[in-house]
Amino acid sequence: MPANPKPALFRRPAIFHAFPGLIAAESTRHGGVSPPPYASLNLGWNTDDQPENTAENRRRFLAAAGIPQGRLATSHQVHGREVLLAREPGHYEGYDALITNQKGIFVAVGTADCTPILIYDLAREAVAAIHAGWRGTVQEVAKAALQAMQREFGTQPEACHAYIGTSIDQDNYEVDEHVAQHFAPGHKREDTGRGKWFVSLKGENKAQLLAMGVPEGQVEVSPYSTWAHNEDYFSHRKENGTTGRMLAVIGLRTGHFQVARKKTKP
Repeated sequence: MPANPKPALFRRPAIFHAFPGLIAAESTRHGGVSPPPYASLNLGWNTDDQPENTAENRRRFLAAAGIPQGRLATSHQVHGREVLLAREPGHYEGYDALITNQKGIFVAVGTADCTPILIYDLAREAVAAIHAGWRGTVQEVAKAALQAMQREFGTQPEACHAYIGTSIDQDNYEVDEHVAQHFAPGHKREDTGRGKWFVSLKGENKAQLLAMGVPEGQVEVSPYSTWAHNEDYFSHRKENGTTGRMLAVIGLRTGHFQVARKKTKP
């Protein structure tokens, strides 16, 4: 695992730096008002944290990221593969992926070990936010989101840039054989002495994006782990189920025609 200098309220994925009209951010656990065990930037509504703390944390996070208040589209996640076409901001029920091509709507997913995935289609100016735990991963929720973008917007995977965000790392994600059997050989290893397996959510989801046609050079994978870097990220497993939630969010600013910055030669 890499050294992890203490971040601010969020990190911006490098894969999206070339697109000035795009806002994409993945929150940390720093900079909020929640007390332990939710310290401190808990952005999840479905915890026992005080609602006023979560509301203030969200206000701080959105302000720092440059996202207007009241413009988020989120969902109560159910570890499935249903995809919401978000035409309006709001909180929905039963979706683990949200897509939109509406500027000024910012789709977001909450995590605390599961993998957040953000996708930007440069050609169609459309975005997706995806929540992929092991259930969503084996149900290929990322593939379902890309297919929905193809149907709704005419998205072609080769025009997409993707960020596979901070989640639990393979060395610390222990599962039983009935879970491991759904993962490719390169994304799991067996501890024969204990009868347990360790699987890679990041690796499996990246493989799905590549299989759909997203170029490998247009996929960024977070080097950080919710477990190994628990001082900076919430981990449901490491903190025994009582912890906060991060948000991964993506969307396009209103009134901005998107043009990628040209790379200059050194």
